[in-house]
Amino acid sequence: MKRRIMTYIWLLEVNLFISAFTFGGGYTVVPMVRRFFVERKQYFTEEDLIDMAAVAQSTPGAIAINLSALAGYKAAGMAGALISCFAAVTPPLVVLTFVSAFYKLFVSNTIIAAILKGMEAGAAALMVDLIADMCFLIVKKRSFFFSAMIPLAFMANFVFDINVAAILFACCCLCILEVFCKKRREK
Repeated sequence: MKRRIMTYIWLLEVNLFISAFTFGGGYTVVPMVRRFFVERKQYFTEEDLIDMAAVAQSTPGAIAINLSALAGYKAAGMAGALISCFAAVTPPLVVLTFVSAFYKLFVSNTIIAAILKGMEAGAAALMVDLIADMCFLIVKKRSFFFSAMIPLAFMANFVFDINVAAILFACCCLCILEVFCKKRREK
């Protein structure tokens, strides 16, 4: 019982920390979740994390909240998911309440504008780190199909300006087709 309570306290602390110090959207949370849940506590593997990040992105709601719920659930069941969600929502709620109360002071302050620009750069670095790790995991599976999908999806959006939703839909359809073909070959 004491171990379970310690796990709940750890989940509260780590999710409060992650939520308070990751700026720039849901994908900036993934490297932090990896550090705490995969590397330090080994609650799940890196492949599990990538799967959870995909589920968190595809379900309604903020990616950071969804991912914290999934990580909390994997670590400590339904209570862990609830504690993680509460901890992930609290810091942004407090910050937004504070900022909205003093909005006129913040909007004209050059120091705060500079701080926000610095946060943008940090968030961009975290996202590049996540993309590099995700690509490494895909290439590690040694599938030409999945490895080729990375540059093709990038070119479709960046060069040909195809809508990201259309690219995601096409990739999902191709992956489903790949699974069916693989199962057919196995039979």
